[in-house]
Amino acid sequence: MRIGQLATSVGVNVETIRYYQRIGLLQLPQKPYGGVRSYNEDDLRRLHFIRRAQHLGFSLDDIRTLLQLSGSDCQQVQKLAAEKLKLVRGKLTQLRKIESALSKTIQQCARREAPEPCPIIETLAERPDSV
Repeated sequence: MRIGQLATSVGVNVETIRYYQRIGLLQLPQKPYGGVRSYNEDDLRRLHFIRRAQHLGFSLDDIRTLLQLSGSDCQQVQKLAAEKLKLVRGKLTQLRKIESALSKTIQQCARREAPEPCPIIETLAERPDSV
């Protein structure tokens, strides 16, 4: 398949594929003399892998490492996944704190009397570590 077909089948832009090739995540297929480059099922599978890993929060550097390990060192892959899970859980904790603070200030805002300062503005003016 051609690069446009590959891009469409994965739902990315052609420039995304070219970028992955420039940074070494995806190989640039040989171009036959007078012909066009052709991508195969392995290229499609690798591109799907890259996109799924990105959706799970892995950086392109993480993905490069995962591709290099490629099943040869499952323990190392597991370690990387566990580190990612730890980061995700930390972000979830922070998001829950943000949700709670926003919910609380919105409720306070709804109950405030006209001359009182806006609770949302007051909360935002507080020290950042109070959220």
